[in-house]
Amino acid sequence: MTDSFPFHRFAGSHFEVGRQHGEALRPRILRHLERLERRFARQGFTLDDAEGAALAYRESIRAVSTGLDEEIHGLAEGAGIPLGAAFLLQLRAEVFVDLVGRHGAEQECTTFAILPERSGTARGFVGQNADLPAMYHDLMTVVRVAVADEPEVLMVTPAGQISYIGINDAGLGVFANYLHCASWRAGFPRYLYTRIALRERTVGDAEAALRRLHRASSRNIIMLDSRGGAVDLENTPETMLALAPEDGVLVHANHYVHGSLVANESNPWVENSRIRQRRLAARIEAADGPIGEEEIAAMLRDRSDVGNALSIHPEDDVRDVDPEDRNMTVTSVIAEPGRGQIWVASGPPSRSPYAHYAFSDTAATA
Repeated sequence: MTDSFPFHRFAGSHFEVGRQHGEALRPRILRHLERLERRFARQGFTLDDAEGAALAYRESIRAVSTGLDEEIHGLAEGAGIPLGAAFLLQLRAEVFVDLVGRHGAEQECTTFAILPERSGTARGFVGQNADLPAMYHDLMTVVRVAVADEPEVLMVTPAGQISYIGINDAGLGVFANYLHCASWRAGFPRYLYTRIALRERTVGDAEAALRRLHRASSRNIIMLDSRGGAVDLENTPETMLALAPEDGVLVHANHYVHGSLVANESNPWVENSRIRQRRLAARIEAADGPIGEEEIAAMLRDRSDVGNALSIHPEDDVRDVDPEDRNMTVTSVIAEPGRGQIWVASGPPSRSPYAHYAFSDTAATA
């Protein structure tokens, strides 16, 4: 584990931002693609197959945002990779489902939002432990993205992926969980939901923007803004339903909670997901005194039930799989959107310290 992920700042048009991203992170992007190629080969298909499947989504992306399409094009140019490879980095889950016919093997993420009135500090927090295959740990980076005429974004993401989790300088935070359902289709892909939401300034406007999408895939979205607005949006491609905070708190893992959507559940690790959600909710509920970033970090370091822990070490995954496919917490992120700052652990927070990043920082590109 490292003390912190690399940090980069990209600014300009969407194309320029993508090109800068590709140039700055080229070695990591190439490593990302090499690992995807090995992972796909274990499922019996090639990187060329995956790139062709990814390009089939391009028109759905362009129909929503020509800017994001241009950013992916710039990424390909900057990294010196085929356009299909650049698109693949944005929608590997959709491609996996298209080519294999089922979801991948991930148990992904425990998210939370704590409203100012519940924290006892007049400060609102949102974030998550992000659980992914171990191959992603040394691919993660922190990026600050300034696209003309849009709020600036501070985001944690794998190299080559232009959208994952983070905040904008308008005070909005957007975090997310994998949801399994059977009805994935052609449309706008799940990882890019975050960048669509982060173009907005409030939870209400971001929710409206996400509801307008012709979605390809399921992803739970949890959001908090500087005004104390918060929502959790569970969705299938066809349906999006909102969960409101209870006692100033939202907690979510990787299963459907809304009664109208539970019939769509197809997560093979649903009990693990329920345990993680209950544990984090219980730790927040039991908090004695004000809740700030240090208290949240202690909660996210939970190792009280190995196998169902909140902070997952790669050796916890005892499946007979390639080490690159073992599940782990690749990063933990605590965000305070109202003050434009995040804390990022570069691996399981039970093993890794949190580094601080903020829009007020004047640090140069790493």
